[in-house]
Amino acid sequence: MLGRIESCIVKLASLFSGGKDSTYSTYLMEQQGHTIDLLVSVLPSDPHSWLFHTPNLHLLPLISDAMGRKLVTVQSSGSEKSDLSALTQVLSGLDVDGIITGAIASDYQWDRINCVCEDLGLRVFSPLWRKDQKMVLREIVDCGIRAIIIGVSAEGMERGYLGARLDHECIGHLIELEESHGINVSGEGGEYETLVLDSPMHIAPIEVMETDQVITRDGGRLTVVKARLGRTG
Repeated sequence: MLGRIESCIVKLASLFSGGKDSTYSTYLMEQQGHTIDLLVSVLPSDPHSWLFHTPNLHLLPLISDAMGRKLVTVQSSGSEKSDLSALTQVLSGLDVDGIITGAIASDYQWDRINCVCEDLGLRVFSPLWRKDQKMVLREIVDCGIRAIIIGVSAEGMERGYLGARLDHECIGHLIELEESHGINVSGEGGEYETLVLDSPMHIAPIEVMETDQVITRDGGRLTVVKARLGRTG
């Protein structure tokens, strides 16, 4: 029986952005006993990449330190072709059995990542795929993931959301916006972006010391200018 259980445990890398979905997906797979030592990130130079998260990617080295994981990154221009080429490049050099993604409802992201991994012979684990999005948000908060909103791009999501903690009260407001404005409550349509500051996987939390807000006609972004590792315990 022990051998059968061990044979189900695989060595995985997390396709990681620093946001709530990739963090929670990694947490769920780790809770199942899988080995996850690597965080893998594609860094698009175009902030409007359709495939990958782009805000505050400069914090990834600090986040990987906070989580005690090795970070592997690759640059991309942000076009679909460049993003997929970069993903193929970075994944092809990894000694892992599969990849974790935080995809929830985006067929665009799901199809393209799965095609790349299939060509490389890698398994894809997407523990949030097609789950009830309100339930996923509540589970993220309940498991101890502490995230803030760092980007807004939807009607009804004013600049006051920037820097707001994703807690049950915030989730209630997002559900109201889903009902009144038709937003995707988990942000799968780019309505908002998040940054995780702490989680059960963190050795130390991230402390944000200085930020900068940029508000445009189409939305706003909160850039973390200065951050550090907080105290453990």
